[in-house]
Amino acid sequence: MSHSVTPVGFVRSCFKEKFAIPRQPQLAPAARGVLELVPPFDNGDAVQGLEQVSHVWLLFLFHQALESTPRLKVRPPRLGGNKAMGVFATRATHRPNGIGQSVVKLDQVEPGRLHLSGIDLLDGTPVLDIKPYVPYADQVADAANGIASAAPLLIQVSWSETGLQQAHEHALRLGEPLVALIEQCLAQDPRPAYQVPSPERVYGARFWDVDVRWHYPQAGVICVQQVQAAN
Repeated sequence: MSHSVTPVGFVRSCFKEKFAIPRQPQLAPAARGVLELVPPFDNGDAVQGLEQVSHVWLLFLFHQALESTPRLKVRPPRLGGNKAMGVFATRATHRPNGIGQSVVKLDQVEPGRLHLSGIDLLDGTPVLDIKPYVPYADQVADAANGIASAAPLLIQVSWSETGLQQAHEHALRLGEPLVALIEQCLAQDPRPAYQVPSPERVYGARFWDVDVRWHYPQAGVICVQQVQAAN
């Protein structure tokens, strides 16, 4: 039996490309976006009562990772990208039906628009459903996960003088905590774990409408070199 689903809305996110998006929600509190609801859910009746809720679950589609052939095993970044595990033991983006879930902070509720933070969603992500986070039911005190028992270790993020000045200027223009967003995302080291960085290699990602460039001047350290308007 097959079923069809229709998005209730789409996310307008600070993340314009997949690279450097946190691998779980809440790891970058400065990551913000807006969920724009579509008819008939853009009516205020659909969100009545959500102003009493601090966090929501979003069920969404990994719209840039949809596949026609299901994968039984995947190679999660958490394990360095070199070890295969059963797809149902991971939160890899390659899902049988392309469905993901994230718990995010609900900052503001408007008819047709939910303002969110702590997101890990790509711009344009279709959202299938919204459910309120219920602390007494959703927090499991004795839960365990031997694969991901603790948050990932953070890497040191430093700045060039030019890069930091550029970031502050764009933050003022955008009205967004851009410096914190860059630091929180890069501290999780978005580089593929199997890739050995060299000081000469420059990496980049887009946040909001700016391109961020960084390199690894030494082991365990990132240096943000430039923050410039995207072309």
